[in-house]
Amino acid sequence: MEDIVRIASIAQYNSMRDVTTKHPLVTVIDHSKALPMPARSFNFGLYAVGLKELNSAQLRYGRKHYDYQEGSVVFVAPGQVVGVQPGVESFAAKGWSLLFHPDLINGTPLGKHIQDYSFFSYDVNEALHLSDKERSIVIDCFSKIEYELDQNIDKHSKGLIASNIELLLNYCIRFYDRQFITRDNANKGILERFECLLKGYFSSGKPRNEGLPSVAYFAEALHLSPNYFGDLVKKETGRSAQEYIQSKVIDLAKERVFDMNKSVSEIAYELGFKYPQHFTRLFKQKVGVTPNDYRTMK
Repeated sequence: MEDIVRIASIAQYNSMRDVTTKHPLVTVIDHSKALPMPARSFNFGLYAVGLKELNSAQLRYGRKHYDYQEGSVVFVAPGQVVGVQPGVESFAAKGWSLLFHPDLINGTPLGKHIQDYSFFSYDVNEALHLSDKERSIVIDCFSKIEYELDQNIDKHSKGLIASNIELLLNYCIRFYDRQFITRDNANKGILERFECLLKGYFSSGKPRNEGLPSVAYFAEALHLSPNYFGDLVKKETGRSAQEYIQSKVIDLAKERVFDMNKSVSEIAYELGFKYPQHFTRLFKQKVGVTPNDYRTMK
């Protein structure tokens, strides 16, 4: 079994790349001035944002592979495993990396909502692909953080660095929104497949045996990470993936409650509810009346 190297500190990472540690909790690396990443697998205890400017290596993320194209950005959160494939050109001959320890953002506005940046949980094959203008903005953000690292650490350092990281991440949200729009046709294809999977699931015996389907179930079937899939559905429909699934369940429930040969409890089990009262509660929440009351409205 392959050994996985744990990267727990900025100093450890900087040592591996042969760059100077200017701050114990954050680093910005110009890849052209650093040693390449060795062909190993790494378990990151750090947040990382990597911009690749030349197609020179293949990155492995978990068990998946991704050709890291020119002008693309990947995001890594603590606990994720990333590796560099052996037998290919050295990783990241040109580009930038920002890494920061979770302790850096504790007590800052960024620390309070870092979990809102859902792209840290995207798969690497769902990377952000930048236009030339967007790439310039990202590099400018890296440069601003690097400028702060070149100053003496004082009472302003943490706030300024965290603010600039937050600015970078906010730009990345905007760029991902643009990417969802420019890939509109591909996204609509995914939504059509999602709709087919929904119909297929509820027309099979799976709900009774396996319960209500989760967002993760459909994401896996579509070969997407749950967060990317959820964000895509939200951008395209204005509803979360969970709300979309619930809407489908309610549409089916409205049809089935008029079958007087079945009790409301039986319909609930058919739709995948473990407890009929949960079905009744959701139905009333979404429709405004209970299933039994809805039956009498025909």
